[in-house]
Amino acid sequence: MALPTINTPTYELEVPSTGETIKYRPFLVKEEKILLIASESGKQTDIINAIKEIATACTFGKLKIGRMPMFDVEYIFLNIRAKSVGEVSELPLIAPDDKKTRVVVEVDLSEVKIQETEGHTNKIELTDEMGIYMQYPTVDTFGKSGMTEITASNMLEVISACIRQIYDKKGEEVWEAQDSTKKELVEFIEQLSSKQFGNIQEFFDTMPKLKHTITVKNPKTKVETDVVLSGLSDFFV
Repeated sequence: MALPTINTPTYELEVPSTGETIKYRPFLVKEEKILLIASESGKQTDIINAIKEIATACTFGKLKIGRMPMFDVEYIFLNIRAKSVGEVSELPLIAPDDKKTRVVVEVDLSEVKIQETEGHTNKIELTDEMGIYMQYPTVDTFGKSGMTEITASNMLEVISACIRQIYDKKGEEVWEAQDSTKKELVEFIEQLSSKQFGNIQEFFDTMPKLKHTITVKNPKTKVETDVVLSGLSDFFV
């Protein structure tokens, strides 16, 4: 006789970047094992790929997770994790006031949202005649390249992967980034002035982020300090 099947509850969630309502379920033991193995490897790329695999399975394969903005995937996975092992996460942090006292802080994951900086735009004007349209870094942007975050050393590579379109208002010409090679895009970026490059960096600095502010109270000094958690890794220290 076949063993019984355990019914898994489903929930609904709104995708931050699109407003689309999706269905998802908690992850199962077999999927939690994938995450544990990735965590034990200590490689961030393994963890990113595990999150992609789990998020795909727990949204019933309805989403192209690899092509979604990283902040969307982080938000989806955070909610999957909350429904799987509990909405309250205990984080061991160092008290900011003395930088040595360990404090365990409880965070209600259901209260964590994607936050966007006012005035943020993906349209960047480089000159009066020319500009570019950017797209957000995706899971595949990081997973395929081996990158785990945006740093000074990989900024050119990230930017080249996130250019969607270059336009010339004067000549009404448009260059689709997908029609250019990575080398050509990097060379285009390298010819920019410091100010123009700074405008592009601002796009990344102000793009939507998984962010939440908590208050950390040092039990020794009684000093309370606000700490900003940003990015998925901050919620699972």
